[in-house]
Amino acid sequence: MTNILFVSTSPRGADSLSTKVALTLLSDLETANPNATVVTRDLGAAPLPHLGPDLLGGFFAPDDQRTPDQKQAVATSDALIAELKAADIVVLASAMINFTITSTLKSWFDHLARAGLTFRYTEEGKPEGLMTGKKVYLVVSTGGIYSAEPGSAVDFQAPYLKHMLGFMGLTDVEIVRVEGSLLGPDAPEKAVEAATAQVHAVAQQAAA
Repeated sequence: MTNILFVSTSPRGADSLSTKVALTLLSDLETANPNATVVTRDLGAAPLPHLGPDLLGGFFAPDDQRTPDQKQAVATSDALIAELKAADIVVLASAMINFTITSTLKSWFDHLARAGLTFRYTEEGKPEGLMTGKKVYLVVSTGGIYSAEPGSAVDFQAPYLKHMLGFMGLTDVEIVRVEGSLLGPDAPEKAVEAATAQVHAVAQQAAA
């Protein structure tokens, strides 16, 4: 059985272009994997707590020494790590806000990046990701064009996402771009149309 983790992040809800295209990809993947189970994590509708004293303190304290508040904070992180660990496929929809990811998505990574659980350091001091063997599809939306110069110089979304995923061992990453949606009255429709065509091609390749 294939387990799919779908993570949406936009605060725009149903109006989000990244979410719309990612849902199309998710539907195609479910068609290709009819017995798949899907776990949805909507960070736009249900934001995670940002880093605070209880969460950080809980990360570094032994379990039997954590306060009740620390245990509760760490329990959320543990649940998110379990979701990611169980997934064979991850579909992550991310909308660029001020040239980078949303703060809610950053919080997701802050909960996930835990030494000894999702990554470790070797004896040589090099980081080694522990969440290997998964396929990740990134659906990233941008109002402008950031896949090429000059926009790519200030794209702090896609490179950051690939780095953080790779840091945890998720190196098999494919990007679908919904870009240029603010470049004219017909731009949103054209951006979604182009990205949807890429999504169908990606899903067909995955099913082959």
